[in-house]
Formats: sequence, C-alpha cells, structure tokens
Amino acid sequence: MTLWHAILLASIAVLAIKLVGYAVPQRVFEQPRPRRTLELLTVSLLAGLVAVQALGGATGIVLDARIPAVLVAAGLFAIRAPFIVAVIAAAIVAALLRRFVGLA
Repeated sequence: MTLWHAILLASIAVLAIKLVGYAVPQRVFEQPRPRRTLELLTVSLLAGLVAVQALGGATGIVLDARIPAVLVAAGLFAIRAPFIVAVIAAAIVAALLRRFVGLA
C-alpha cells in the first residue's frame, strides 16, 4: 500500500463518518449526556490541534519560542483580552525570543 492509497482510504473513512453523523436522529443530541460530550469534543479537538502545532516538529517534540508565545496568549485569554491583542502579544514574544535568545 502506498502513501496515496492510505490517504485515499482515510479520506473515504472520514467522509463515511461524516455521512453517518447526518443519519443520526436529532433527538439523540437533545439528551444531556450526548450534548455535553459534543460540547467537550470541540474543545478537546481544538486543544489537540494547538498542542500539535505548538510542540510538533519534523521528528518529534520541539521546545522553541512557540511555547512561551502560546502561554502568553493563554494568559491573555484567561483575563479576557481581545483575540487580536493575544495574537499580537504572542507574535511579539515569539519574535523577541527568536531574535535575542536564539530560540528557533
């Protein structure tokens, strides 16, 4: 099996899962337990994506200027700062650390 076969199979599987989701009756999502699970699923997926982007490298976990930048953004979000302020502050922290400390 080549890489393209794996990508094609994964794409078909994702499409099938999505189509099965449309077939689930609406009343299932109105119950408290599935509703809570669906609400938490979005947050956990976003957290996973942020972790992969912040720590991921070509060969494994990479600790560089992205980690302090994400921590600054998280701190600003915790005190309810606007999104653009958190993004700009995180970018400035990452740029300063890369420039003066030498973190990649």
